[in-house]
Amino acid sequence: MLQYILKRILLVIPVVIFISFIVFYIIQLPPGDYVSSYSAKMSAAGDVMTTAEMDEMRANLGLDRPVYEQYLVWMKKIVLHGDFGFSFNYNKPVTAVIQQYMGLTLVVSLVTMLFQYAVAIPIGIYTAVKQYSAGDYIFSGLSFIGMATPNFLLAIILMFLSYSWFGDPLLGLFSSDYVNAAWSMDKVMDLMKHLVIPVIVIGLSSTADLIRVMRGQMLDELNKPNVVTARAKGLSEIKILLKYPTRAALNPIVSTFGWSLSSIFTGATITAIVLNLPIQGPVMYNALLGQDMYLAGSWLLFMALLTVVGTLISDILLAWLDPKIRTEFRGN
Repeated sequence: MLQYILKRILLVIPVVIFISFIVFYIIQLPPGDYVSSYSAKMSAAGDVMTTAEMDEMRANLGLDRPVYEQYLVWMKKIVLHGDFGFSFNYNKPVTAVIQQYMGLTLVVSLVTMLFQYAVAIPIGIYTAVKQYSAGDYIFSGLSFIGMATPNFLLAIILMFLSYSWFGDPLLGLFSSDYVNAAWSMDKVMDLMKHLVIPVIVIGLSSTADLIRVMRGQMLDELNKPNVVTARAKGLSEIKILLKYPTRAALNPIVSTFGWSLSSIFTGATITAIVLNLPIQGPVMYNALLGQDMYLAGSWLLFMALLTVVGTLISDILLAWLDPKIRTEFRGN
């Protein structure tokens, strides 16, 4: 198993290098650069920049170099110094900008992921075991609604209901009294209260999708020969359910773990804008609009790394869940 994990880790290195090049190339595709975007903003404010001033600004920011040279300098700083470049919009290092928002971004994302799996797996099992029951129809109907409802619309509806029932729309992640307050148990409880709407909004569509996948896989596994044999031997139904069909049905759920990590981060952007959440999504959105190339590139690279790491974790979990994978690997 250890050899299997090391082999997968070694495959990650060339993939990440290739992705970093693609990311840097993509953020260079839009016409113009940060200087032209900055110049347009200054012109709108009534302060016109001359061509000489723009050229000087490009030289100071290193934007006058060829793309490949900018990429090599960027990667050299990342590998040797952990320096992801300078954010033009925020006028400080990219790492400082990411660190400012990454903590709360991780909290929202991890709680959302826990919500997805904690809700989807039990409901998927229940709807398969109780096929065509009232509960099956209710949960199936709710899952279809969850998949069909746009995130921003659901966020607005939940904010309206929260304001109507409790007098607080729960905007942001903290109440005004706790935004700049030191961390305490009261602040943590306030954060948990404000997490309810973002977690439901971000996680609902993926949760609904996972319920459908889990239900379908469970229905395929419930009447397979190993399950029938276990019943004939007199094993309890709950033990049979957990040992055979549930374990097999988890394979496609686990295989999507890599996509889930990155999709939660990206799916939070629109929700974060609507709910005024101080997380990384809106920062990335503004970086792309303003052509803040190093901040945008670093965030896209981080998203790609999340997908690669998530896929690695999925491979390891699948090898643990599926005896056939372990047997094939030992045979090699």
